[in-house]
Amino acid sequence: MKSVNRRSILLAGLGAAGAGALAACGGSGGNGSDDRALVSPASAAVAGAEKKRSHSGRTHRITLTAAPAMIDLGGGVTPRTWAFDGRTPGKEVRLSAGDTLAAELSNQLPGKTATSIHWHGIALRNDMDGMPPLTQTAVRAGSTFGYRFTADAPGTYFFHPHVGVQLDRALYAPLIVEDPEEPLAYDDEWVVLLDDWVDGVTGTPDEVFAELRHGMGGHDTGDMGGMGMGEAASSSASASASSGGMGSKFMLTGATSKLLEGDAGDVKYPHHLINGRVATDPDVYSGKPGRKVRLRIINAGSDTAYRVALGGHRLTITHTDGYPVEHQQVDALLVGMGERYDVLVTLDDGVFPLVALAEGKKASGLALARTGSGSAPPATVRPKELDGMIMTASQLRAADSVRLAPAKTDVTHQIKLTGGMAKYNWSINGRPFDMTDPQANPVLVQEGQRVRLDFVNRTDMWHPMHLHGHTFQLGSNGPRKDTAIVLPGKKTSVFFDADNPGQWMLHCHNAYHGAAGMMANLAYRA
Repeated sequence: MKSVNRRSILLAGLGAAGAGALAACGGSGGNGSDDRALVSPASAAVAGAEKKRSHSGRTHRITLTAAPAMIDLGGGVTPRTWAFDGRTPGKEVRLSAGDTLAAELSNQLPGKTATSIHWHGIALRNDMDGMPPLTQTAVRAGSTFGYRFTADAPGTYFFHPHVGVQLDRALYAPLIVEDPEEPLAYDDEWVVLLDDWVDGVTGTPDEVFAELRHGMGGHDTGDMGGMGMGEAASSSASASASSGGMGSKFMLTGATSKLLEGDAGDVKYPHHLINGRVATDPDVYSGKPGRKVRLRIINAGSDTAYRVALGGHRLTITHTDGYPVEHQQVDALLVGMGERYDVLVTLDDGVFPLVALAEGKKASGLALARTGSGSAPPATVRPKELDGMIMTASQLRAADSVRLAPAKTDVTHQIKLTGGMAKYNWSINGRPFDMTDPQANPVLVQEGQRVRLDFVNRTDMWHPMHLHGHTFQLGSNGPRKDTAIVLPGKKTSVFFDADNPGQWMLHCHNAYHGAAGMMANLAYRA
């Protein structure tokens, strides 16, 4: 196995795309005289920002092996997929705020399939963000790559690849950063990871993407938007060619949601999972009645928002995307792809269904909370709480401790969400992201600025917009988040402080929309 260190992978073997990237960055220091020169991921500014983080002095070391695996989803469903260490979800990684994570990725995926790891929601050093070709080249099959960074903000996070549509396989796991001065009082935790599942059952994500790329009016798949997928790209293209742009094995039509104000999703999924289990053979949390449990809810899905409720209980929302909010008691909450919510619940005596309703898709995932005797409900159970008081992020307020201080906005960028299903040409500001020239048309910011992003959705579908390396605030008093739902035909304004230099992906966390081109480079001027 060939081992590749961080410096060599950034500065060598980049090919045309990577060489162009470094040239646009103004060299290793990112200090070119051109006022459009960008801060390089390998620059002193990035290293300096890392030194300013609070360090505990502890280092947590892990190895993650991405490889083909046959996994057991329960109920006799045993698909072949790609997974970390042969399981889904991958093994939970748990740190304390200020700890350093040293994670070695070993790529044992088939053929020439390259991969990476993105640490979703963590405001980490730019060169460890796992976004090829922006911050590194993708890790080649048979190679390893070492990620090392400090996680100084407590919260609920997860990690996944950022190459093509690999997120829609089993390459993900929860990442929990504990607060050493935890203000919440509770007796236990239950990490709840949601996912929509197709791989190895009705097809592969690459086949799904190939069909979607034809769109409703026919569309050439090209090279999967320059995703550098190796064999995956050719298999996707051949699958698309064989379909001739006809049929809808994977494309979902007629899925609508009032909460999402229109089209709910693109993809037909045969299963919706909670903690890697199908609804007919669910994951079970076992505890005692009267215990207060913290649920850390993560939507790792690729095309599905989930409406989540626990039958017979109300939920108290305490955090979203890792940051505390003013507590709100609700019956259910809506979780878009990439979003995370922490809730507290005091469990009654019995057996209760935790249901993740696939919003607009007439399907659901199921887990059980068992604290006493009783029979399990059917897989299709729909507790009344799903139709009760439903909370979305726009209704929450940031806790005083994390609300942005008042400041004048230094720069405002309009981020127009464009494209549609007809040609499956999802984009930002009318331009699909170019993987061969990732520095083209950047969204420019300067360190120290208060930045406003106006997401203007000009499409007929909702988009969960995710910003790497930062958290933003919804409006003047809304929650601190890194992923926000933008409804069709609406504008959502967010604010953040430019305090983490580098080049950061801003994209739709629908895996297929992002792969089609709904991404942009939010880059710091050198």
